[in-house]
Parts: sequence; C-alpha cells; structure tokens
Amino acid sequence: MDFQLSDEQLDLQNSIRQFAEKEIAPHVMEWDEAQAWPAEVIRQLGEMGLLGVIFPGELGGAGLGYMEYSIAIEELARVDGSVALIVAAHNSLCTNHIYVCGNDEQRRKYIPKLASGEWIGSWALTEPGAGSDAAGARTTAVRDGDGWIINGTKTFTTNGHHADVCVVIAVSPGEEQPAGKNRDNRHAMSAFVVEKGTPGFRAGKKENKLGMRASDTAEMIFEDCRVPSANLIGKAGEGFVDSLRILDGGRISIASLGLGIAQGAFEAATRYSLQRKQFGQAISSFQGIQWKLADMATEIDAARLLTRRAAWMKDNGQRVTRESAMAKLYAGEVAVRAADECVQIHGGYGFIKEYPAEKYYRDVKLCTIGEGTSEIQRLVIARELLRQAQGI
Repeated sequence: MDFQLSDEQLDLQNSIRQFAEKEIAPHVMEWDEAQAWPAEVIRQLGEMGLLGVIFPGELGGAGLGYMEYSIAIEELARVDGSVALIVAAHNSLCTNHIYVCGNDEQRRKYIPKLASGEWIGSWALTEPGAGSDAAGARTTAVRDGDGWIINGTKTFTTNGHHADVCVVIAVSPGEEQPAGKNRDNRHAMSAFVVEKGTPGFRAGKKENKLGMRASDTAEMIFEDCRVPSANLIGKAGEGFVDSLRILDGGRISIASLGLGIAQGAFEAATRYSLQRKQFGQAISSFQGIQWKLADMATEIDAARLLTRRAAWMKDNGQRVTRESAMAKLYAGEVAVRAADECVQIHGGYGFIKEYPAEKYYRDVKLCTIGEGTSEIQRLVIARELLRQAQGI
C-alpha cells in the first residue's frame, strides 16, 4: 500500500482547502451562533462534485474513490466540522445506501439528483430508545397492498429538515423473523426511501446541540406514512444487515471528519504558540508546549494512516469492517485529545469564542459518538479479531 497522494489527489486537496479557506472560514462562527444551514456553500459543493464523490459518472457522480472522499471530508472538517458532517451523511449514508443496496431504477431516479446537490439526503436509523442497540428499533413498516405503511419516530438524523429524501430503516413484522422476538429485530428490518412531501412524513424537533451547530440534526416522524413497494431498498428483512454494510464505509468518513478537526486544532495551536509570548519569549520555545505539539502531530499522522488504509482497502474491494472501525475509533479519540490540547495551549483564550480552539473542542465530541460510539467500535474490532483467531 502506497499512501503517497497522486498529483490528482494533491490537486483535489489543494482546491478544497482553498475553497474552505475562502468560502467557509469567514462564516464559521456566524453559522455556528445562528445554527444556520450553509445553503450557498452546499450548493457550491454540489457544483464541485463533492456531494457525489464516490458515485460513477454515469449517475452524475464524480467517479472518485474513498481515498479522495476521505481527503475531501478532512479538508472541510479542518475548517468547519458542520459542513463536513453535512457532506459525509449525504454521501456515505443516504446516497450510498441507495447506490449499494438499491436497484437500477432507484439508482437512476435518485442518485443523479443527490450527486449534483439538487437534492439533499438523510439517513434515519437511530431512535429515542434505540441508539447503540439499533436492532431494538420500534419504528414499523407493515405491508399494505402494493405498498408499506410506516409508523414511528427516528432521532439524531443529520440533514433532517433540509433533506429531499430520507432512507429509513424500520421493523417489518413477519419478514423472516417476528418483530420483537427477544428484542432482536435484526432479521426483520427493511429499508425504504421516503421523499419529502410524502403524506405522513415530516421532520420534527431540531436538536439544539453542543457543537456542529450549522449541521441540522432532527427527529423524523412517520404517521401512517404510505410508500409504494418500489421504495423498498434491497430485500424485505435485510435492512439492518444492509445498514451495517453502509456503516463500514460511513466510518471512514467519520474517521476523516475527526482527522480534519484534529488537524485544524493542531494548526491553530501551533500558530498560537508561535505568537503568544510569556516570560519574554514565544511559548513555543517551552519544552512543555513542544511536547504537546509533538504528541498531537504523531497521533494525527497515525490516525491518518489508519484512515487511508481503510479507504485504500475499500477502493480495492476488500472487507473493511475491522479497519474502518479501527480508523474511526482512533481518529475520533485522537481528535478529542488534539482539541483538548489546543484549548490548553491557548490558555484562557481557548475559552473565548474569538479563537477557533473552543469550537473545535465543542464540535469534536461527536466523533466518538456518531455512527457508533467508541465503545461500539471496540466491540466490532474485538468481534472481528476473535473471528479471525477462530478461523471463521
């Protein structure tokens, strides 16, 4: 594996960095304070192909791979985690679920609009009583003639209020395994694509969050919401299993999100340490600060290698369940430490909103929670290691 970026990848990295510095950086705190959806920037990212990075050109995508996708998310998150999160959820959860698990008709109908940014996508799995235990979901989808009736509430859905389509995973009683048997619905869940404006479907409460405040997080409410059979994604009863496949790729994007926040925090800390003077010299001259910077840089590089390994394996058609979980686990926890050290190096100014440290600190905690907590990642990694040891 050679993780040296190609000339094309370096050009992509530079173009996104320049765009983020020019079009996103001046507005970061304004959007954060107002919890404002960055509509114009999202439109521009669509024009740049970043809302369809990993999808083929014949479907309107950029035709790139997970390596390029990881680079894009990292560069956006380096400036604003909210924008990176919007792009990540749109690409690797909603659109990718339709692409990987849908049929040709669904791909042709939805992906060109999603890849161009004409439509925004959301993905609804989590429920108020089913987070890490996603198999304990209670939202139901019941067959009704040539369609399905969906009832229930999903929560923590990224892009919820702005999504034109939502992929929802619901319990479908009678599909392979009765719902509620030992609270294990893993083999009785199905996935559906639901369009905005469908009767009985609406976005509910918008969450007032600690960080990532320009990224919309919402409830998705289904009340006798009827969708046609053509909106079933994949096979009935296989929605949960398919969602795990989607999360394998999604965790690469969240690892990249953490990586970008960590890189941004490191750069902010380094700049401040060179400018801030105490006892007649820049604080960067003190060994205590130098060691902090050295540890941050080393851990960030290690996280980047794990993330790029997972991306490279994904691009080469290899199974990445363990590798993406490792990347997500380590990058997320490294990012939390980097943001913490960034605040510490800034001292009192790290607590002030005029400096970027406090926003990195607020945003970064999502990276150890979203798309599977650090604890869940450790369970996934351990399960894969034990399977390998047993030759399974």
